[in-house]
Amino acid sequence: MTVARSLLLFVLAALAEIGGCWLIWQGRREHRGLWWIAAGVIALGAYGFVATLQPDASFGRILAAYGGIFVAGSLAWAMVVDRYRPDRWDVIGAAVCLVGVAVIMYAPRGRPG
Repeated sequence: MTVARSLLLFVLAALAEIGGCWLIWQGRREHRGLWWIAAGVIALGAYGFVATLQPDASFGRILAAYGGIFVAGSLAWAMVVDRYRPDRWDVIGAAVCLVGVAVIMYAPRGRPG
């Protein structure tokens, strides 16, 4: 259950960070206004909080693994929200990142020492 919880937290973090960045982009670049930017700032703050809920205690490991989730999540967001069509290299790159996430976070580890 810990892996499932961890993956759910990664997905929530990705939604908050990617969504927050997108809201700020919309507010600034698409001239939607300060309310969009403010909502983006709040979402980015939520991302920072969600990351602290990961069961692993290593900030560096969590942030490194989250980088792979961010790459894949950004492409997924672009497909759904912006109707972006990734090419095969986008998909391969995202898959490589997700394999990296699995290795970093969920590979069996021996006792330190």
